[in-house]
Amino acid sequence: MRTFVSALATVLGILLAAVAVPAIWVDRNIVQEDGFVRLAAPLGKDPEFQRKLATAAVGTIDTGSVPGFLSGLVEPMLEKAAESLTQLPGYPAAWEETLRRSHRLSFADPAAAPQGGASASSLTLDVAPLVALGAEEISRATRLPLNPPEQTLINVGQPAQREWTERLATYAPMGYVLAIGSAVAFLLALVAARRRWTVLLASGVGGLAVAGLWGLGLQLGSGRAQATDTGNAIANMFRDEFLAAAGADFQAWITTTAVTGGVLVAAGIVTLFASRKRVGASR
Repeated sequence: MRTFVSALATVLGILLAAVAVPAIWVDRNIVQEDGFVRLAAPLGKDPEFQRKLATAAVGTIDTGSVPGFLSGLVEPMLEKAAESLTQLPGYPAAWEETLRRSHRLSFADPAAAPQGGASASSLTLDVAPLVALGAEEISRATRLPLNPPEQTLINVGQPAQREWTERLATYAPMGYVLAIGSAVAFLLALVAARRRWTVLLASGVGGLAVAGLWGLGLQLGSGRAQATDTGNAIANMFRDEFLAAAGADFQAWITTTAVTGGVLVAAGIVTLFASRKRVGASR
């Protein structure tokens, strides 16, 4: 009976851990705003992405209030602002605020979301802070008043993906509960086991198998996401860069799990030989 309970608890612990770890990663790096900003912030340093994003942002600046005879002065300034936007001192703060606004839009309660397309997709970039930075620079150089919009939205993904963001926000935090359940299951397995080395060995092999499955799932998921065209060049670039950053970050968790599994396998083998040595010495 003890052996059955120990085996069942070990399998349960592995299964719970297999779900808990990805859920915790998603909660910390996707659902939580600070984690998302940390993960996506380096994307603003990619030169090609910077150039296209700055051009798109500056291109949305409304110059309707500028007198017609001054339009010839404003157009060159728009082009110059697009080229120099990422070099401005306020760019890092504007990019971070863009990410924070975008995260709030994408993970907002649908009932509280603003009207329009703000909540249509899984991730909506609100580049209004970058637009405001460009408008401020143009106004400073030309002395002409420019009023940037409160929102400038670029949809990333497909409308159906909005449902996935709601599911992530709802279920990802449950990973912490599952992790506690996994720890309790492993503890029960060790307490009930007649031979504890079997629990260590089985847990290690299970950890290695789970790490392999996560790696395979990461490759398949990234490939499927990249195969979906958003219909927007900037959105496609953001998606590809974000997937690469997310994959590299989660890969570190996979590696940690694989190393932990290897350590448990080694501990199980050492414990096995130690127990046999004690039995041999007692005869």
